[in-house]
Amino acid sequence: MTELRSIPFSPPDITDEEINEVIDTLRSGWITTGPKTKLFEKQIAGYCNTSKAVALNSATSAMEMTLRVLGIGPGDEVITSAYTYTASASVITHVGAKIVLVDTGKESFHIDYEAIADAITEKTKAIIPVDIGGVMCDYDKIYQAVESKKKLFKPSNDLQKSFGRVIVLADAAHSIGSTYKGKMSGEVADFTSFSFHAVKNITTAEGGAVTWKDIDGYDNEEIYKQYMLLSLHGQSKDAFAKTKPGAWEYDIIAPNYKCNMTDIMASLGLAQLRRYPSIVQRRKEIIEKYDMLISDLDITPLKHYDEVNQSCGHLYLLRLKGKDEAFRNEIIIKMAESGVSTNVHYKPLPMHTAYKHLGFKMVDYPNAYDMYRNEITMPLHTLLTDGDVEYVVGRLKEALEEVK
Repeated sequence: MTELRSIPFSPPDITDEEINEVIDTLRSGWITTGPKTKLFEKQIAGYCNTSKAVALNSATSAMEMTLRVLGIGPGDEVITSAYTYTASASVITHVGAKIVLVDTGKESFHIDYEAIADAITEKTKAIIPVDIGGVMCDYDKIYQAVESKKKLFKPSNDLQKSFGRVIVLADAAHSIGSTYKGKMSGEVADFTSFSFHAVKNITTAEGGAVTWKDIDGYDNEEIYKQYMLLSLHGQSKDAFAKTKPGAWEYDIIAPNYKCNMTDIMASLGLAQLRRYPSIVQRRKEIIEKYDMLISDLDITPLKHYDEVNQSCGHLYLLRLKGKDEAFRNEIIIKMAESGVSTNVHYKPLPMHTAYKHLGFKMVDYPNAYDMYRNEITMPLHTLLTDGDVEYVVGRLKEALEEVK
């Protein structure tokens, strides 16, 4: 009998490099937003080939503050996918706008590109497409959809007017380090939001960032300043700026929010970013091993690598062909009994109480439900050995034999 192992789903990969960077910050006496946060922002921007980046306390904040920078609010509509985590949609409610959900494509984890144009109205200001598992959306098709309806676009401020169409804000919580047609996640959409939560490829424990493409007629420093005002109470100076001799005085420009990143968090990020090329490479090796080991099973994995997409390998999503929720859930239980933690990505939004109360019905999103009902996500992280991957697939094969 095979000896039981304990395979966690997605533990953080923390080495002495991260620990020493955090210790350095703690000894520096500067632990909130300061020099390391600013350095982390510069390095994210450099990595993503953008002029600027803003580091915040979560990807959720990054998306919400972007909607606020764009002046999106009551009376506006924002489109997103029905197949995502709540953050992609909840931020729309936070700013007072209306959520418009679009189904996934047939046999796809991504938003239905053919349905986007039909969802655009005169009230639509933005779309939040969701990159899944590290695989970026087909942004050419998204831009084609928003361009096709640009005559309907009614900007409510000068920044929106500069786009002249629905604005694309990528939920790239899964895709830092991924590429689409050779371009980095972060430089493809108009704005891009990243997550550095504990389970993500790069972690700052909690945390996120936003990047954006240069906008004609707008100074990136001014846009950056708007994010700073939104994320630090509308205060005209952050704590770091106030340390300059005699620079205590500040103003409150607006009664804003509090969602800044700290230098402790940024320290983790700096070390993780230095190690990231090797992290992405190891994730690719694990995915390729999984693909090889399951090739004889009646299972469809998310395709991470092709001529268009090169994934950062965030999640290993599988579909158990022809199976239903009950079967999938039994497999999850069997895997857990053999020490393997698995997950499901995602339970579509209309299945959740909050979205039912908003009037959404799962019957209106049949493709998303079909993807969900037999999806199971395997462990994928850089603490896995090749032997661990073999163990996981071995336990999956046993579970599939036992559950009929």
